[in-house]
Amino acid sequence: MSTPAIDAVDLTVRYGEVLALDGASLQLNPSRICGLVGMNGSGKSTLFKAIMGLLKPEAGTVLINGGSPAKARKAAAIGYVPQSEEVDWSFPVSVHDVVMMGRYGHMGFTRRPSTTDKLAVDQALERVELTGYAHRQIGQLSGGQKKRAFVARGIAQDATVLLLDEPFAGVDKRSEATITRLLREQAAAGAAILISTHDLHALPDLADEAVLLMRKVLMHGDPRTVLRPENLALAFGLDVLVRGDAA
Repeated sequence: MSTPAIDAVDLTVRYGEVLALDGASLQLNPSRICGLVGMNGSGKSTLFKAIMGLLKPEAGTVLINGGSPAKARKAAAIGYVPQSEEVDWSFPVSVHDVVMMGRYGHMGFTRRPSTTDKLAVDQALERVELTGYAHRQIGQLSGGQKKRAFVARGIAQDATVLLLDEPFAGVDKRSEATITRLLREQAAAGAAILISTHDLHALPDLADEAVLLMRKVLMHGDPRTVLRPENLALAFGLDVLVRGDAA
């Protein structure tokens, strides 16, 4: 049996008096895409931060490829595509600069790109169809182009674990199709991919599995099963109409 790419066990995280995660457990194997579904405040972003080792849980453990998140970060094994709200789009960096950041873990202390680094960035930009935008300031791109630039950063990084926080929010259909294709290609090449998304209609065609989160993992399985109305009601607190009920 292969080592899970992500192995999070009984994670509990608090922000002061607020319980963000309550014994949440999640395993994800290589070459799999998993959709993370839950309402705002359900702990999705907190789970991402715990997986990356950016916050220390009150209880529970996280292993990435069998080792610590810190070891995985040092090896450039974890790629992250943040929500748009987390990025300072006015920062004076080009699209090329953003993608090159994915190569930092492969560089020495001088952060001087090698021929291999430059080639990886050029190839990643080509795959996300942003070659012609390489020298534009990142904030000048459209919403979909910005997301593609950060996906390119993860590709250039050669990350074995990719975490994407709402990658389809505010993107055009072309960018959505491009990102979906690229994620499928990365999974086929062995990457484990965890995607937080509110796009429930597209999830069964994208993901191999889905997780329903409400501070803890309520369900983990086939997307079509997880996304049944009666199961979504557990996480979203919705009234489920049973067939035959009056509307």
